[in-house]
Amino acid sequence: MTQERDIHSPDGRRLHVYGDDAVAGDDRLVVFWHHGTPNVGPPPQPLAAESARLGIRWVSHDRPGYGRSSRQLGRSIASVAGDVTAIADALGIERFAVMGHSGGGPHALACAALLPDRVRGVVAGASLAPFTARGLNWFAGMAPAGEAELAASVAGRAVLEPLLLAAEFDPESFIPADYAALDAEWEWLGEVAGRGLDAGIGGMADDDLAYVRPWGFDPADVRAPTLLMHGTADRVVPVAHGEWLARHCAGAEFWRREGDGHISVLTAAESALAWLRENALE
Repeated sequence: MTQERDIHSPDGRRLHVYGDDAVAGDDRLVVFWHHGTPNVGPPPQPLAAESARLGIRWVSHDRPGYGRSSRQLGRSIASVAGDVTAIADALGIERFAVMGHSGGGPHALACAALLPDRVRGVVAGASLAPFTARGLNWFAGMAPAGEAELAASVAGRAVLEPLLLAAEFDPESFIPADYAALDAEWEWLGEVAGRGLDAGIGGMADDDLAYVRPWGFDPADVRAPTLLMHGTADRVVPVAHGEWLARHCAGAEFWRREGDGHISVLTAAESALAWLRENALE
């Protein structure tokens, strides 16, 4: 069973952490899970059986403003590297891999770029590319509700937060394959997303603002083995984002998932986890 605890960042913020303690002779690969927007941070329950088979030890946390983690106004995507460092140090973890889905993708890439001596490998599924990405029509292909939310983020907090307070889920954001995944092995994702706003809209607003501001790192600085996977029918984060990242992350492997959407791409997550176990640097 996943254990939960609170630790504190160097600036005194509470970080709510999930994960099992090490055991004697533990040679499992530690993987930090980075959740999407809006979610809370428990590690991915649908991958529990495969994780046990592969020898994976999960660690994760509620990003600032979600769940029981203190809010961090003005945070950037790069800010996550400091929080992950504080968690790893508190748990006595020297090296680890990272894995993120959706909004967790940029945060996983940030750890890989900014903590090169600690990150052994990275998987990012359905990840956004930087808003400043040259040659990318950033909004093209997004469902209208998602585009409106992120356009409001560009306008600033005063425009974004009222929109988030009034917003309702847009069913057109997902394709039938996404709903099928949510009705089957990835039902868990609906549960953690349903708890994503329990602490209010703060975490979601801060995520959205961070996506459209300078990230604080260059994806080209990622040197650890990297796997990017993206569905061609994704209406939340269009596949062009994944393609851009694949061109700019040195040596990244790109799994282009024909016909998959934003959630159904996770049906490849077990294979991606096996890839991470095989390719993580020693």
